Amino acid sequence: MLAGRLKAMQRDILIIGGGPAGSAAAITAARAGLSVTLFEKGPHGRDKVCGDGLTPRAIAALNELRINHSVAHRIDGLRMIAGKKERELSWPTTDRFPNHGAVWPRQRFDTHLIDVAIASGADVRFNSEALPLLEDGRVIGVTVGGENFYAPMTVLAAGAQGQAAKMLGAERDPNEPFGLAIRAYAPTPRHAERHLEACLSLRDEHGTAVPGYGWMFPAGDGTVNIGVGALSTMKGFKKLNLNTLLDQYAALVRESWTLGDYVEKPRAWRLPMSCTRRHGPGWVAVGDAAGFVNPMNGEGIDYGLESGMLAVEKFIEDPMSAPVVYDREVGERFDAFLRTGRRFSFLIGHPWLLRPGLRIAVGTQSAADITLAVMGNLIDSSTPGAAGRVMRLADTALKVADPVLRRTRAAA
Repeated sequence: MLAGRLKAMQRDILIIGGGPAGSAAAITAARAGLSVTLFEKGPHGRDKVCGDGLTPRAIAALNELRINHSVAHRIDGLRMIAGKKERELSWPTTDRFPNHGAVWPRQRFDTHLIDVAIASGADVRFNSEALPLLEDGRVIGVTVGGENFYAPMTVLAAGAQGQAAKMLGAERDPNEPFGLAIRAYAPTPRHAERHLEACLSLRDEHGTAVPGYGWMFPAGDGTVNIGVGALSTMKGFKKLNLNTLLDQYAALVRESWTLGDYVEKPRAWRLPMSCTRRHGPGWVAVGDAAGFVNPMNGEGIDYGLESGMLAVEKFIEDPMSAPVVYDREVGERFDAFLRTGRRFSFLIGHPWLLRPGLRIAVGTQSAADITLAVMGNLIDSSTPGAAGRVMRLADTALKVADPVLRRTRAAA
């Protein structure tokens, strides 16, 4: 009887967290015939505060997962506004990514992904907060509700906050920047537009330039996701009132979007942009839990999907070496770009550098194309062409400037 119970608690892979990264890992594992249990601390259909935008990179990941995204509202490009300058650009067609993104409200998006995981054979437990089980420094499984589950691999996909991340040391690096954002939904007759809109020239109520942006993401369902986000590198960040900043931005766009009142109370969240440790014996961190958020746009769904799939693929190849190999390969894919973004955030934390930077970002077609690639998460270590070259040059230049930028960072 005891042997049978212990066998029932044994899995190939355990996953903590049911967001896009966790669901991508569960889908990949279940379809490969592995026994997988995913623990989500919220109920089925829980909401997640987010801008709801899916980049072309995210669509490519969904295609790889064979996820039907036809119910999402298609987005063909981005409208960037900096002061009086406005550029409307289409997502580029590349060999790696499609030329469209989407807006898919997270409550429906996350529910769809986790339902696919269940249909694929994953065992999903809702209202279940799992914590790692450690033995001699190795994660051997999880404990939840007084029960222990065992597996050679545990995937941390529960974000950067929380007890599980603290237990494993997978926390945000306190020396690196992070972001705060707030969003609401509001009715608009422009809800079916095919372009996202990003205002790059935000100011707080004191007139201080904010390193971040305001967004209008049409959801195609009668509403738009309206929000603002800011980086911790700005002067006065600790005193920044997100609700006030959102209301100021809403006032700017109310007439052009014929914007109605907020459908519900605005909700804010923190954006992790670094991680002190993303793997160890018997475990890996994916998505937000690994700090995979682009500091230049706050987006991380695509990185979550990719890292969730990659973690399981490395486990299938070799369970013993999977954590180390995953960490190396995911680092080769994302680290240089994200490191550049973090360094850049210290640069634009200075208002006197932010203002001319914004003029350059949308000043010419070539510069705007590169800004579009950055905002769409279309750049990484293997990106060819001008955008890739510029980012590699920026990485080199900012590496030299980084110590000075950190020493002279604006007081929060």
